[in-house]
Amino acid sequence: MTSQPNGTNGDHAKATPEHYDAIVIGGGGFSGLRALYEVRRQGLNAKAFEAGSGIGGTWYWNRYPGARTDSESWTFIFSFLREYGLDDWAWKERYPQQDEVEVYLNRLADHLELRQMIQFSTLVTAARRDEKRNVWKVKTSDGGEYTCKFLITGSGPLATPVDPPFPGLKSFKGEWYQTGLWPKEKVDFAGKRVAVVGAGATAVQVIPIVAHSAKHLTVFQRTPNYVIPSRNHPLTPEQYGEIKRDYKDIKQRALGQTWGFDMFDSKDMYTIIKEDPEEVQRVLDRGWEKGGFRYFFETFADLLMDEDCNKQVSDFVRRKIRTVVRDKETAEVLCPKYPVVTKRPPLGHHYYETFNKPNVSLVDCMKVPIEDVTPAGIKTADNEYDFDMIIFALGFDAVLGTLDKIDIRNENNERLGDNLKANLEVNLGSTVPGFANMFMIFGPTAAFANSPLIIDITSDFAGQTIAWMKENNVDRCESTKEGAEKWSQHVRDLYDMLIISKQKDNVRSWLMGNNIPGKKVTPVFFYGGVPAYYAALTKEREDGYPGHMFSKTDGPALTA
Repeated sequence: MTSQPNGTNGDHAKATPEHYDAIVIGGGGFSGLRALYEVRRQGLNAKAFEAGSGIGGTWYWNRYPGARTDSESWTFIFSFLREYGLDDWAWKERYPQQDEVEVYLNRLADHLELRQMIQFSTLVTAARRDEKRNVWKVKTSDGGEYTCKFLITGSGPLATPVDPPFPGLKSFKGEWYQTGLWPKEKVDFAGKRVAVVGAGATAVQVIPIVAHSAKHLTVFQRTPNYVIPSRNHPLTPEQYGEIKRDYKDIKQRALGQTWGFDMFDSKDMYTIIKEDPEEVQRVLDRGWEKGGFRYFFETFADLLMDEDCNKQVSDFVRRKIRTVVRDKETAEVLCPKYPVVTKRPPLGHHYYETFNKPNVSLVDCMKVPIEDVTPAGIKTADNEYDFDMIIFALGFDAVLGTLDKIDIRNENNERLGDNLKANLEVNLGSTVPGFANMFMIFGPTAAFANSPLIIDITSDFAGQTIAWMKENNVDRCESTKEGAEKWSQHVRDLYDMLIISKQKDNVRSWLMGNNIPGKKVTPVFFYGGVPAYYAALTKEREDGYPGHMFSKTDGPALTA
């Protein structure tokens, strides 16, 4: 195995497994780095295992052309730091590209001295709970065996790409790639006939880039998306100076905003102004021109619950698509027929304009589905297409997919993945009944919002819980069944109030889990917003953890 600079690799199988206070699964991304920092802040001896050969997590694997954040750069940061993060750091754009995020995470890993705690190019393959010793027994892909007091998952919600479901793919004579596992080497599209299969957030980013140089690009779309213009722009030194000076207020605004962004939640209620079409148009035009998610969050507050309001917001986007795309038939295929925000809406960078190019065509897979991949290309129900390259942008087995791939079992030999798939009962997005001393960072039923902020909140909850345990001389923590049921029912009750729940039979979305065949349809996130989620975690802690149970064992003492 190739060693990594400042990292640790090699054959670690020993008669006596190495013991750590905490082991973090997935150490290279936002979640893993934040979790490592937190347990070290609590004085624990910790180690992390990272599948990639370097820092980045999601921003290591998803290096496809066009990859960039959908969060504004000044909120896509390690928000737990008192200072902005790095004195000499300045984001280049409103929405940074993949390589810039990867550099930022590497800089922070070195600044916080976390790299040496991570073993790269190594997967955690299994973890077994030993209740008698109050430890987790962990196995890794290189044959290593370890034990730890606390097991922390920091693998991220979007870490397991959906594999192409076409048996004939192995016969394809050309190049093919998955956006979620993009190679480090440059991929050349120039002069090639290229297919992109998919139309989600990833495809929306890669399609305009491929179209610049491909001989011809064919997009195979099953479900169209509401693509909102990003209005991306470079950040001048003066703008960035203002951001740094305003950082404390930015952080507070993000903590107080429903989705964790530096925005102000809309106070306009469609029910108040729906008798004034001109005012509706004015509010929506304002949001559209601002760009990004401000179109949703700074326009109408009842977008997620009021069907009439949602229709007005959806119709506005459809009118924009019909305005931008010259070919009327293509425009109609690109127009979603379902309510907006029932799928996670992506931000576009000249996406709809791409379909005006003479070298770009669109296939409506709702009418003519893909049957298989052939040696020459793709076969649909009514045609066969020849390609030099196929790019699959099929989304992710979100949140639960990566946890299910790891064989995590409790004392009763119950698999975590099986439990979560059968009945998603998780307490506050962090702890699971029957799996003691395990914390999840941005786990199932955590708030759906700007991910670095939620990662900060959930990491802080884990760290403060561990600190509380040390202060109270206990060393075993487990969610009660009642605590997990209460929180999970709250998540479902809120979800049932939203338009998204009424579309579960019509729309495939990883927000509900139904983008994966056979996966149980249930809300995988809390949709009550950041302030409510933060308040719930705070209340649990300040009330003495009524949803958890603690005990003292004869297990190994903590290093601290």
